[in-house]
Amino acid sequence: MSVNKEYEYLSLEAFEEASEKVREVTVETKLIHSDFFSMTCGNQVYLKPENMQRTGAYKIRGAYYRVSRLSEEERERGVITASAGNHAQGVAFAAQSFGCRAVIVMPTTTPLIKVNRTKALGAEVILHGDIYDDACAEAMRLAKENGYTFVHPFDDLCVATGQGSIAMEIFKELPLVDYILVPVGGGGLATGISALVKLLHPKVKVIGVEPEGAACLTASLKKGKVTTLKSASTIADGTAVKTPGKLIFPYLQKNLDDVITVPDSDLVIAFLDMVENHKMIVENSGLLSVAALKQLKCKGKKVVSVLSGGNMDVITMSSVVQQGLILRDRIFTVSVLLPDKPGELERVAGTIARENGNVIKLEHNQFVNTNRSAEVELRITLEAFGTEHKEQILSALDKNGYKPKQVRAAL
Repeated sequence: MSVNKEYEYLSLEAFEEASEKVREVTVETKLIHSDFFSMTCGNQVYLKPENMQRTGAYKIRGAYYRVSRLSEEERERGVITASAGNHAQGVAFAAQSFGCRAVIVMPTTTPLIKVNRTKALGAEVILHGDIYDDACAEAMRLAKENGYTFVHPFDDLCVATGQGSIAMEIFKELPLVDYILVPVGGGGLATGISALVKLLHPKVKVIGVEPEGAACLTASLKKGKVTTLKSASTIADGTAVKTPGKLIFPYLQKNLDDVITVPDSDLVIAFLDMVENHKMIVENSGLLSVAALKQLKCKGKKVVSVLSGGNMDVITMSSVVQQGLILRDRIFTVSVLLPDKPGELERVAGTIARENGNVIKLEHNQFVNTNRSAEVELRITLEAFGTEHKEQILSALDKNGYKPKQVRAAL
């Protein structure tokens, strides 16, 4: 039995209470107008930077609201959850705030930074399984065995109500918003936001965005029932979920206007664009709502992209930046054949320099041909301004007789 007045969750009364409650621990994440993304998609784009939230993600909202509504007896027994990281930190923070024990089961593939931050908030961390679904099954087993209260990361109407506080803040800042784009993993964030939007301003469109490699909601909506994918493979680890929430699925069916899927390659490019144009670190899952902007068919509308989190380890960040530069043709590797004699390397370098190309790396292979008096291979990794500049450099090399062949860049 809750210590608080009982509400019907996802009701206007519950959303109002949740919005007031989460203000005790959240930081103000004011909308940021993006000139860059507005220009690229033809709409007025605003970013809701939940990556700047305490614990680095929106998850603190639902977790704190859920724990706030537990009875003293439930808090004494402790709470448990399963999470790839962001919900874990939210529950750990909430439990610490209310003085109760928190046990978090995380997939073994969870980035180390998320594991360490969860431990730093006083939670006991158990690593189990390769994906969220494996961790969730173990957490539910432990909850039954030890009497913990299981705080589901998304399939919980109370948690979803807490997440909906984001929509309340959006309307206060941008009353005439036309579209809200929301990342989707299991669907809790999309449930909370879309339910409140349809209560207050039903004409506003709410679009869920999933990674192509884990599009469980798309599959479920097509079949008209909760559907489990065979696998969930995506760089957006926070949304690598095989099954959407069963309790919240009817709300998603009713309130979401559409669902867009995004390939991992678009997330890589979105990360690079976000870093260069807004100087913000947003994790791959949080970038779903940005990568989806180019798929919107509308023009001239006010669009809010919810950036759901920013907890990204440095190694992943480095890899994503590199891949983004490659996908944008700002880094590429070219192979040329040239006579093995003095002065040839200088000639190639001169050709590149005249086109303002910047050499990053050189690999000289004398053993490409058994007849060394014939030709040797030179692999050159270059930095360019983009596709047009890259083609300009390749054309210059070809005109000088080097017959360049582009190969996969390796830094």
